[in-house]
Amino acid sequence: MSANVGLSTPRGSGTSGYVQRNLSLLKPRDAGVGVPYSLDPSARPPKSRKPDQDILNHDRLREIEVKVLELREKLEDEEVDEEKIEDECDKLRETLTSEMGRKRDQGGRARRVDGKGLKSYQVHELAEAKERESERLRKALGLKPDEAREGGEHPMARQEKRRREREELQDKDEDVERS
Repeated sequence: MSANVGLSTPRGSGTSGYVQRNLSLLKPRDAGVGVPYSLDPSARPPKSRKPDQDILNHDRLREIEVKVLELREKLEDEEVDEEKIEDECDKLRETLTSEMGRKRDQGGRARRVDGKGLKSYQVHELAEAKERESERLRKALGLKPDEAREGGEHPMARQEKRRREREELQDKDEDVERS
């Protein structure tokens, strides 16, 4: 072997001793070379995924059907007539569906306070909770819904800058009045 590469002796190793280069290694990209965006994560706006309403509705309807099936099993264990089981299941399904309709807010989504109690695989529910939390925070800070960064500046930084400018103008006006 040359230059201490590979096995000193391939005997007993079950290999031929031939050395190959690892082509699966990913090399880091050079910054600024053909990159249309900044690699600095603080310069990019946060990425938020929108929850899929079809999946959310499917999960809610599935919860209703699970409760209906539990009732059906309970009634079948009690050996109730099939017609009576169907009637009871239909009644329960209607009440649960109407409750789900009443719990909806104006956005067409069921009301959940926050993402607590959700599992990591409930991606759309987590995204919905995060969206609602972001909306609450935006309203609390008094930001407009479509307010975006201008010139890479965060809306809160612009607001702070405007406040400082107002204070400076007030200080100048007070200085002029004193003289």
